[in-house]
Amino acid sequence: MRYAVLGTGSVGQAIAGKLASLGHEVAVGTRDPEATLARTEPDAYGNPPFAHWLAEHGEVRLLSFADAGAFGETVVNTTAGAASLQALEAVGRDHLSGKILVDIANPLDFSQGMPPSLSPVNTDSLGEQIQRAFPETQVVKTLNTMNAQVMVDPSRVAGQHNVFVSGDDTGAKKAVTDLLESFGWPRQDVIDLGDITTARGTEMLLPIWLRLWGAVGHADFNFHIAGARPGA
Repeated sequence: MRYAVLGTGSVGQAIAGKLASLGHEVAVGTRDPEATLARTEPDAYGNPPFAHWLAEHGEVRLLSFADAGAFGETVVNTTAGAASLQALEAVGRDHLSGKILVDIANPLDFSQGMPPSLSPVNTDSLGEQIQRAFPETQVVKTLNTMNAQVMVDPSRVAGQHNVFVSGDDTGAKKAVTDLLESFGWPRQDVIDLGDITTARGTEMLLPIWLRLWGAVGHADFNFHIAGARPGA
């Protein structure tokens, strides 16, 4: 399978690296590949520049958003939520039509400083905005309620814990559930919340997740829904 992972941050790197390790062909999409490779300073979180990561993952290619979208049979959105719609427009509608789009982004709003708020919130979600903007694409919201390393290695958290999927297309959600299982998520720990409007709930977990991160002092934790049953 060919995957286009949009975004060069820690989530994009984790997802792209995992997909490549599973034998998939992977392209990471960015607005300006030359500018991305030219950066020599750590990012806002102190991570090494993307060029360092790419040098260690020679099987992954770096392309423009549009070229990555043309390459990928499935697209994964790991861009900053505030820029996701603009990035997807740069990918191009033709390159997204008929494809599954795995949306991992969160609509974090840093305009009032830290901790960030959410925009949209309550009556809308980023997942819904993406689905409305690209109606010919099967949007599935998932993995946005945990740290990037837990996304691709759920064993980092001891015991049973859960990952959620939201989306309008049953077949797309099944395909994404299969992908999650290949990442190491037991199928019984994947909870299908329903249609894409349920992404409002998972996006609104971010405020409590951020505060838990501050309280426990690390990010190797996740939510466990006690009493949940497969298919519930």
